[in-house]
Amino acid sequence: MNVISRLMRPQRVAVIGASADIAKTAGRPVSYLLKHGFKGEIYPVNPKASEICGLTCYPDIASLPAVPDVGIVLLGAERAHHAVRELAQRGCAAAIVLASGYGEVGEDGKRRQAELRDAAGTMRILGPNTIGLVNITDGIVLSASGALEMDHFPSGAVSVVSQSGGILGSMLSRAAARGIGLSKLISTSNEVDLELADFIEWLIDDEATKVIALYVESVRNAEKFRQAALRAAAAGKPIVAFKVGRSEAGAKAAVSHTGALAGADKMYDALFQQVGIIRAEDFDSLLDIPAALATGRTLRGNRVAILTSTGGAGTLVSDALGVSGFATPAPDAVTGAELRALQDGDHAALDRNPIDVTLAGLKPDLLKGAISSLLRRETYDALVVIVGASALAMPELMSNAIKSCLGSTDKPVLAYISPHAPKIGALLTQGGVPAFSAPESCSAALGAMLHAAQWKAQPQRVKANNTVHLDKIPTGALDEAQAKQLFAKFGISCANEIVVTNAEQAAQAATKLGNRVVLKILSSEILHKSDMGGVAVNLNAQQIGERLETMRVTVKARAGITPNTFLVQEMVSGGTELILGMNRDPLGTAILLGMGGVTAELLKDTTMRLLPETGGLSPETAREMAMALKTWPLLDGYRGRAPADVEALVAAIVAFSEMVAQLGEHLMEAEINPLFVLERGQGVRAADGIAVLSDVGG
Repeated sequence: MNVISRLMRPQRVAVIGASADIAKTAGRPVSYLLKHGFKGEIYPVNPKASEICGLTCYPDIASLPAVPDVGIVLLGAERAHHAVRELAQRGCAAAIVLASGYGEVGEDGKRRQAELRDAAGTMRILGPNTIGLVNITDGIVLSASGALEMDHFPSGAVSVVSQSGGILGSMLSRAAARGIGLSKLISTSNEVDLELADFIEWLIDDEATKVIALYVESVRNAEKFRQAALRAAAAGKPIVAFKVGRSEAGAKAAVSHTGALAGADKMYDALFQQVGIIRAEDFDSLLDIPAALATGRTLRGNRVAILTSTGGAGTLVSDALGVSGFATPAPDAVTGAELRALQDGDHAALDRNPIDVTLAGLKPDLLKGAISSLLRRETYDALVVIVGASALAMPELMSNAIKSCLGSTDKPVLAYISPHAPKIGALLTQGGVPAFSAPESCSAALGAMLHAAQWKAQPQRVKANNTVHLDKIPTGALDEAQAKQLFAKFGISCANEIVVTNAEQAAQAATKLGNRVVLKILSSEILHKSDMGGVAVNLNAQQIGERLETMRVTVKARAGITPNTFLVQEMVSGGTELILGMNRDPLGTAILLGMGGVTAELLKDTTMRLLPETGGLSPETAREMAMALKTWPLLDGYRGRAPADVEALVAAIVAFSEMVAQLGEHLMEAEINPLFVLERGQGVRAADGIAVLSDVGG
């Protein structure tokens, strides 16, 4: 039995600082262990008591009759490390430290946290600042949460790992009220040692766990977390994560637009997407989605039947599904005939969806017949049953009728309860039909089930064979010409351009480039040229000289720097402007694609993908990025527009990502904005670029 198994399923538990007063926090762990049927040995430790809850109380850890598997430490932050050291010396597998006052409170707390870790030696620590853990499957409660005052918790297939202690109690009580069965709940909190990834790894091999729910504040070890999540996905155990802090500023001070667009929260989106984690958009969904996934049913498409006897509720669900991209097609002729044969009278609305068959809640045979008919048809991939007011008088009758149809199919069956009726909702959920009180919860649950069925691991790229040698690339912020020379080395097509220093040279360059050009200042000190008046478009040879001199004066006035070098560039037009950039973060290195140009930060239509372990992105991933943009239709021939050269865009994304992968830490920032995607067959053009290189790595 490994160490985490001994923590999750201990045979002997020591409670250090236990109190005989069960009304106190320190009195709860022993009380809860007894109340919820712990079958192992319990060793209360308190020098001031000889007995607690009918158990022998020991004066110190050295006096314990046997080595505990787990020690629950209830002492304050200034004393907890002494108990941890003594437990480690006795050979204890793990300590659960409940005290606060550690890394979360500043430098003194960080010192105490380091002291705690040193005291543990090779012994593992859960916490500090944790509320502990609950193993419902095996009846093991190692916690002081007041939520454990409840007498019974539904046992199920969803396990919860939370970086917040208080959330553990909240999830436990909310799940119990809704009939959602949980398996394990663990509060990792400060994670001085054991962290999210450790418990994901353990839960993958836990037969009682089918779905893992995470409450995430931050991922401390990104690579360890990534590998654990990928292993969970490969094992068929979906992970649902609710990440707090999404409203944080996130955007770092950076020279590129990418730095402003790629906030910390978007990096979590990219990480979750890469490893197949389903992101819960709100706290309720952290229960709603796992409840649906735990049924083990498979959603193979986006067509949903809505069976209702109350039109208003059916419309609410239909609207919520439509917003989330689901289709609600009307019944086909065969299905309509079957439903019509079940129905008394001519009140049924069978030519539309929601399908209103005026079912009475007290007619279970009618309900079962309609459900069975809809689930048999290839027309639908899932069913949502509206449970209305007529079912409330005899909830067991309604819930049994719905549950009895589950054996004939593995298609998802959900229930929307209207009006609010917690009892029938809990009955349905316990019987394998997740029941929700909000229409948006139905769409969120089905969306997650579709994601789980369709997600595929990102193809891993081997290191590019065409390694580019960059001995002469300067360090620091490159000017635009140097940046585009770097991009061109990796195969990215750039706009034609000529570097000039005066009006005469500018006129000659304009003539050579087609007499319709862009004039820009060329400076590694001023990277946002437009803001300083350093860009002028649609100039000809007759205009450009005078415009150059005016630009020199304007930039001097705004930036305090007199530009001496300029760039004359061919005028690229007719394409779609995108932004292609990179962002480094403790979670990894991401490639960002979005709608570009001067409105990039205003529109914020972006998507991001983390680089794989080796090499750049695959062409498949690059194409997915383009198609994930809200403005994808502009590339795909929107309203008669000529289709863009998507294949050239894909190649540019791959090339850019391989550049980022090859340069590694040597490349601090890089961005192409705009990247013009021209009509199909005409390629792409990098019209502006930023690159910042360090002398580290590379």
